[in-house]
Amino acid sequence: QVQPMESGGGSVQPGGSLRLSCSASGNISSILIMGWYRQAPGKQRERIATISRGGITNYADPVKGRVTISRDNAKNMMYLQMNRLKPEDTAVYYCYVSPPGVWGQGTQVTVSS
Repeated sequence: QVQPMESGGGSVQPGGSLRLSCSASGNISSILIMGWYRQAPGKQRERIATISRGGITNYADPVKGRVTISRDNAKNMMYLQMNRLKPEDTAVYYCYVSPPGVWGQGTQVTVSS
């Protein structure tokens, strides 16, 4: 069973940057899609970005141009570089891998002055 785990969250001022990491343990040979999602208090979980095994990326409009998703298949790692962060980016960020369709436990990102 694949188990993803996030790291790299924290607090940052508006306009700052953070880099999130996701490590995937277990049988990772079958993973096709990896992605980042976030959930702010009182809101539904939303997709931020996804990346295929072959490196094809897709970004949600609210973050397009400010974040970059990348993947290192050899290291079983995925990253999310976030720049020009805004207070509305504050949320718990989750790593998602499919198959088998599992979530990490999340990492908190807080953007505040």
